[in-house]
Amino acid sequence: MKNNNVNNKIKIPVAEPSLGKEELDNVIEAVKSSWISSKGKFIEEFETNFAKYCGAKYGIATSNGTTALHLALVALGIGKGDEVIIPNLTYIATANAVVYCGAKPVFVDSHPEYWCIDPEKIEKKITSKTKAIIPVHLYGHPADMDPILKIAKKHNLYVVEDAAESHGAEYKGGKVGSFGDISCFSFFGNKIITTGEGGMCLTNDKNLVEKMRILRNQGVNPQKKYWHDVVGFNYRMTNIQAAIGVAQLKKMNQFIKSKRQIKKWYEENLKDLIEKDFISIQPEMPWAKNVYWMTSILLGDKFSMKRNDLMDALEQKGIQTRPPYGIQKEGDFSIAQELSKTGINLPSSVNLSKEEVKVVCCEIKNLIN
Repeated sequence: MKNNNVNNKIKIPVAEPSLGKEELDNVIEAVKSSWISSKGKFIEEFETNFAKYCGAKYGIATSNGTTALHLALVALGIGKGDEVIIPNLTYIATANAVVYCGAKPVFVDSHPEYWCIDPEKIEKKITSKTKAIIPVHLYGHPADMDPILKIAKKHNLYVVEDAAESHGAEYKGGKVGSFGDISCFSFFGNKIITTGEGGMCLTNDKNLVEKMRILRNQGVNPQKKYWHDVVGFNYRMTNIQAAIGVAQLKKMNQFIKSKRQIKKWYEENLKDLIEKDFISIQPEMPWAKNVYWMTSILLGDKFSMKRNDLMDALEQKGIQTRPPYGIQKEGDFSIAQELSKTGINLPSSVNLSKEEVKVVCCEIKNLIN
């Protein structure tokens, strides 16, 4: 099902969902059942199947990825005066969730090779107030989890994986979302699979999953209707959203295959620019499987245009791109600053054709000639 882009000038959007008959059939079933809010068969089915896919025991569906992060941190007891280590280069939701708890986000620079948080720079940021580390699996590439988990164990810290952008990515053969105390996912419309809005927490800890379910549902006592023992939140996913998720999950492996193929097409069409160091593409480390949620490039010193000028020029041609995330600028974050300054996310929808990739690449090459 093809989306009609709101901006009619955009012929090749940076991202769009792939929705079909299966999603529509599930939504119709949910509507006909009258279970359209936060109860219904699709919620439990989506939670169970997504957790199983990622190699975790329990899933807790939420209203979005940001609420998933907040829910995870609250369940772990993160609160006022605590510090949580996060990467400097990440979407603002990672930092916001920490601030919601009254805690302080402590930023760590990126690794120069694969762009996620640099494990070697984590330990010197740990203080007596540090309670958790949130590694972000950036743009589809997993963080290097072994040293992060080792540091966390040494200092008795929680690990919360932010896997919002990396459904199905793998670290040393295991799927992201299966390594931390809790992991958090987003199903926003531009993600690899979507529920429109929506998120998920995964964990292997029965006590944590029970706590998160209570907190997600306004803190209501599961044994006593309308009795609220704790302050909770309305972070529930609807059955209609979950119905879409159930159908999307069945297509996950094909979506990932498409994402990886799109990256290869970009690599083939931009080969001459890569070989001449005009640009570079986010790599895939030997220990990782990158799902390339966004095929992303860095502009080298030899590239004749500034990043923003290139993006503007591509948009004039009907090609939508986006810059990397904004960052905390105070402090020594030289790698993240360079990534943020020179990076571009190229169109990466799962439905993107080989011809469309070729058009994007031709326009990039034409603009520097």
